[in-house]
Amino acid sequence: MKAEGFFNSIRVYLRLSAAEFLFLICLGVLTPWGSNVVFAASIAVDVGHYLQKPGVISARGVPEFEYNRQLAREVSETLRRAGHKTILIGDDGLAEDLGKRAPRAAGMDLFLSIHHDSVQPRFLSTWEYEGQVQSYSDLFSGFSLFVSRITSHLEPSLKCASAIGTALRGAGFTPSRYHADPIVGENRPFADEANGVHYFDNLAVLKTATIPALLFEAGVIVNREEELRIRDPAVRRRIAEGIATALGACLSR
Repeated sequence: MKAEGFFNSIRVYLRLSAAEFLFLICLGVLTPWGSNVVFAASIAVDVGHYLQKPGVISARGVPEFEYNRQLAREVSETLRRAGHKTILIGDDGLAEDLGKRAPRAAGMDLFLSIHHDSVQPRFLSTWEYEGQVQSYSDLFSGFSLFVSRITSHLEPSLKCASAIGTALRGAGFTPSRYHADPIVGENRPFADEANGVHYFDNLAVLKTATIPALLFEAGVIVNREEELRIRDPAVRRRIAEGIATALGACLSR
């Protein structure tokens, strides 16, 4: 097969535009000829939060932990189908010591913590859903990714975070970007603005990692429309497939 044809076949398989595919090559996460795109990696998939402190409550009253667990299971299964080895951390909802989560993944290729997002309290309003008053905000939406600079593995962590952002953008998802706003509670500087990656140095599950690690916020579940999308199994599959595609590339050797 000619080089140009091979390039295009792999790009179409990954469902990326030519510009996004070239961006991954420049990052070094893809080598378009002469090597396999997919590498069998070992990946720890962390379910954000736990039963006693389940995270944000969605616009329809669902604890974040439930959405995290659904998506983490989907991501883990998709990675396994792609030939990777995975472990689920916090799936039972009892892993209360956040600082002990990442160390459980020692020796693996990547630690990925799955979350869903909220907004600062000042942006919340209330509405009634199924007879209950719930908080919501339709002002912000989109995914975001975080890496910590308090680690010796920043470069590979950022490499994989950028790859995920690129793959999700190629699949039609949009970065949120509001975490960089210069306000109290946010102000997280961009590590890769185009792909929605921020620095967040003091996150417990990242700064305690001894391997490359990142945290993924799949969407803003206090946004009423975005929550409906997040609840759609087809959307979860698209997110999981994007993550699997990106990690297969960025962890290739």
